[in-house]
Formats: sequence, structure tokens, C-alpha cells
Amino acid sequence: MVKMIKKGFFSKGLKLPENKISAFMPIRKLPVPGKVLILLQQHFGESCTSIVKKGDKVKTGQIIADSDKLFSAPLHSTISGTVTNITKTLNPFANNIVNAVEISGDGDDSWVELESTAMEEISVNLNKIYSGKPDDDPKAVKDNLQDSQSLWNKLIKVIDETSKEEIIKKIRNAGVVGLGGATFPTHVKLATKKDIDTLIINGCECEPFITSDHRIMLEYGWQVLAGAYIIFKVLSPKTAYIAIEDNKEDAIKLFEKLIMEAGLEEKFGIFSLKSRYPMGAEKTLIKNILGKKVPVGGLPMDIGVVVNNVGTAKAVYDSVSAGKPLIEKLVTVTGDIEKSGNFLVRIETPISDLTACCGKFNIGKMKVIIGGPMMGNVVTDLNFPVTKAINCVLLKQTKGMQENNCIRCGRCVNICPMNLMPLMYAAYAKNGKYEVLREYYISSCIECGSCAYVCPSAIPIVAYIKTAKSVLTGYEK
Repeated sequence: MVKMIKKGFFSKGLKLPENKISAFMPIRKLPVPGKVLILLQQHFGESCTSIVKKGDKVKTGQIIADSDKLFSAPLHSTISGTVTNITKTLNPFANNIVNAVEISGDGDDSWVELESTAMEEISVNLNKIYSGKPDDDPKAVKDNLQDSQSLWNKLIKVIDETSKEEIIKKIRNAGVVGLGGATFPTHVKLATKKDIDTLIINGCECEPFITSDHRIMLEYGWQVLAGAYIIFKVLSPKTAYIAIEDNKEDAIKLFEKLIMEAGLEEKFGIFSLKSRYPMGAEKTLIKNILGKKVPVGGLPMDIGVVVNNVGTAKAVYDSVSAGKPLIEKLVTVTGDIEKSGNFLVRIETPISDLTACCGKFNIGKMKVIIGGPMMGNVVTDLNFPVTKAINCVLLKQTKGMQENNCIRCGRCVNICPMNLMPLMYAAYAKNGKYEVLREYYISSCIECGSCAYVCPSAIPIVAYIKTAKSVLTGYEK
């Protein structure tokens, strides 16, 4: 039996209206864009340097930018065509100017040759089994079960025979980063020299509106589990959990079935957690599952824990099994629109291509947010591309909110999952006293937005926090 743990306790957090409008909408694949603008900073760490120049012909999946720094990940062309410009653009995530490569497509979508592996045929056959419709014939069900168990045995054997060094190299070459939003280079996590006790595969997706991870679990479940096992093989933890909020019962049942069929019930358990915000935040998740706190200024690896998003696990499997680079992303498009949905798009697809699928709406009365309503960033240019960090495009009708003075009610302090003092961040940032904020551990803030949500004075606390962090980072440089 699969180890199932249900946990009702939550350290701190909010019960938000979920608005998971697109939770039951199957993934749709968008056409390849005609032109892309590839930002050379799409991950935590150092930006990449272009290795192509204006006029070069490129193929889909070809590396076009890289860095020799550890905390970085290569970038690939997401279409085939011609490099038409090397330029600069604003990155609204970090509020800075970054280099970018513009590519005009040739309409062919010609790929670079990918490295074939022993996993490919197994993958094809597993996909046939899990993408088919359930059969009412008991014999067919039994045969499918036997076939899946046999294929899982073969797949796990191939993974076990692949060296850790080769796996990490493939993941790094594919440009895989954390797809939950943090974009931490995955190969860096897996190459850690620290002893890892626990692996957590994060399928919580606690932000309202967003359903991309939920659909990944339902439609690519076996690839997520296979990628999780690859990570498990590299890190050799004592325990591994797939963490899913209890509002995704269908995903919980699916992974219980997959773990049994793969014969991984001795290695993987399922953690069913209460649907609360910000349950999916890495440090919050660790606290609620393990009762451990990540030290100030530290990483989960410092306490023997690694957390990877379910989308990252799938990308790991794609890179190791077929050498496929990270050039696609599943994005939820939702909000105050006619048609919500979950779309598989090429990274660097303009946001306008996604909003075009939403039916009629008055963009002049809409706020376009990349990400969820709690942690997302507002964009005004719909030509901005989907990056590795984007998992949602949220369109919300604008509402005038007047910022008032802080009344010292303490709600932001009471709700903060990191036990910080958000009111001090806003106060000192407003007065330009950024250095003082180090004394209040501003670097430990996960920018979840809970403080701003409960603030009766409508103070955009997270905006002040982001500004302060940016200024302090500038001081350090």
C-alpha cells in the first residue's frame, strides 16, 4: 500500500476563494509563434550570454545563450528561423533591463537532432497505456496493469543504470529550472554535496485561479512520477513525498495508483494537505510536512530537504529520457473573461497569443497579471513573452484602491507565514531607509502577498518589499 498522510494542521495562512475555473479543462496546444523574443535572464542566478548573432539561422531546441557560472541555465530557441535582432527589454519580474534575442520563424519548426536513449520506446508504450480511455473489460484492465508494471520495471532499471553525472549533465543542458516560479536551476539542486534526507515533489498549487500544475498531474502523471524517481535516484533521500492539497482529490487518487503500478510504494508516499495559502511556498511546505524551519539566509538543502515542482519533475524526465530541452510551458489563462483554459505553449510566445483565446474583452478595463493574484506581476505590454517563470496569465477587471496610512492593526504580522513584520518593511521603504530592513530579516520574506491581502489600508506591502530588496541587492553589487 502507498503511504498516505493527511495533515490538517497549518502553521499560518489564508483560506482564499479558489476560483479554479479551468481545473477541469483539458490541455490545449497553441500553434508555434511566428516570432519570439528570448530573454537571457529566465532563472535564479547569472544571466546568459548570447552565442548567436544577427542573421544566424537557428533550429528549434538549439542552444542560443549560455553561461559558465554555476547558478545559470542555458536557453534554447523555441522556434526555427533567423536571428533578427540582439536587443534589450524590461523584465517585469525583477524590474530590470535584460538582454534578449529576437528570432523570426521560418514556419518549418525544424528541430535540432535530439539524443536517443533506451527510455524512448518504453516512454511511447507507457504513454499509450496511460493516454487511453479506461476499459470496462476486466481482462483488458488486467492486461493493461500487467503491461504497465512490466514497463515500469524496465524504465526504473534503465534509470538505475544511468549515472548521476550523466543525469545532471542532461538536465543542465536542457535548461531545466524550477517551474513553480522560483526558477532555481535544477542541476544545482541535484549536484548538492549535502546529505538529503527528504525529497518533496510539490503539487499543491495554492494560488487562486491557477490550474496548470493540476492539469500536469492529471495528464502527465506518469512522466511526473518518472521524473520524481530520477531526482530520487540522484539524491538518494530516505523519504520522498508527493505533496498535494486536498482540493485535488483526483490527482491524489491518480498518484496512489501510479505509485502502486510502478512498484515505488516503499520509496514514495503521498502527503494530502489542507488547501490553504501559501501552502505551496517551499519553506511553508517544509514547515507543515516536516516541522522543520529553513535557517535565515539558508536553503532547504541546509536542513536535508529538496523540493521540486511537479512541472519540474516532468521536465526532468523529458530531458533525461529524450534529451528534450525546456522550450514549452503549460500556462493557465483565466479571470474575468469568456473562455478560460490551460495551454501548452512554446516559451517566448507573446502573451497576446494566449489572450486571443479568451473571447472578447475590453483590455482598457482589464489588469493583466502574469502569475496569480497574490504573487503575480502586472504587465502593460501584451507583446511580453511567456518565460520559464510564467504559469498563469490572469485578466482581472480593474478596481480603484486608495492606499491609506498604516493603522498598526497588526493583521499583516499575525498572518505572515514566515513570522516577520511586514508593516515595518512598508514604513521604512516609504522613507527610503532600506538598510534598516536587514535588521527585520527582509531577505526571509517569500513575497506571498498575504500581508497585502489582509491590510485594511490597502497598502501594497509586497511592492514596497520588492523595491527594498532590489535596492539592497544593488548596494551589495
